[in-house]
Amino acid sequence: MPSRWTAADIPDQSGRTVIVTGANSGLGFQTALELARHGAHVVMTVRDIDKGRAAKARIQAEGVSGSLELRRLDLADLDDVERFAADIIADGLPVDVLINNAGVMMPPRSLTRQGHELQFGVNHLAHFVLTARLVDRLAQSRDGRVVTVSSDLHKRGQIHFDDLAGARHYGRMSFYAQSKFANVLFALELDRRLKAAGLPVRSLLAHPGYSATNLQLSGPTGILKLFMRFGNRFLAQDVAMGALNQLYAATAPAAAGGQFIGPDGKGEKNGYPRIVQPIAGASDPDLAKRLWQLSEDLTGVRFIIANSGAAHAL
Repeated sequence: MPSRWTAADIPDQSGRTVIVTGANSGLGFQTALELARHGAHVVMTVRDIDKGRAAKARIQAEGVSGSLELRRLDLADLDDVERFAADIIADGLPVDVLINNAGVMMPPRSLTRQGHELQFGVNHLAHFVLTARLVDRLAQSRDGRVVTVSSDLHKRGQIHFDDLAGARHYGRMSFYAQSKFANVLFALELDRRLKAAGLPVRSLLAHPGYSATNLQLSGPTGILKLFMRFGNRFLAQDVAMGALNQLYAATAPAAAGGQFIGPDGKGEKNGYPRIVQPIAGASDPDLAKRLWQLSEDLTGVRFIIANSGAAHAL
């Protein structure tokens, strides 16, 4: 890996279709912008269509060579995830890269439409279902990739199997860390299953370090929000640097399945992309299999990656 990989190093993405969840702001917006600059057709998924239109116009104003498509997706509703994926398939849209970027961070306890704790439901379960429904399309690409965006805070995470929705005890930080820990378990297990089946799809992880986005401001409230606002202004790196890690994972020819890309600075808080290591527990295949089965049970989606060279969801 180059010591200072930047967006200028992104290869030509002409002819490639990339889905970026949460593309109207923050890391998702920056990712969509850079991919469109390099020729990709970018499907920008947004929960708020008006905000999505404004974001799309901002990217188009940059005179990008690629193309943009706006689609609504509410990750807090698994029925809407199913509808979105079904529309992609029905429209015959190819999918070369899926960037599982969108997320929520440290809100007061709340639930998704299906009754899952919001952070676990949006950050993990929705992307689990989305990946399951689109994996067939990814397998048809000449260079299919799934990039799951986690956080360095996954190192504080564990799966609360006995209180997954936080009904008995809920902590904003601990349940955010749970969702980011789940991201790592899922992406690494996906990589193992894809390799075992011989499918030409890479599953990679990325995290942005401490980057100034509205994620830190849209969920937290009270004193925590004030702390996040201070950190964004005085401690965080800008979003263009933070997005480099997922851009590298999505586009760099040398990026390999199972790699975790994060910043090279002290404590992985800032800097240029490099390969980083997840916490040891996140590499536990037995724990990952347990989470995978639980995710299937909670969503009603069987995510099958078969040795026959096909992958699909039931």
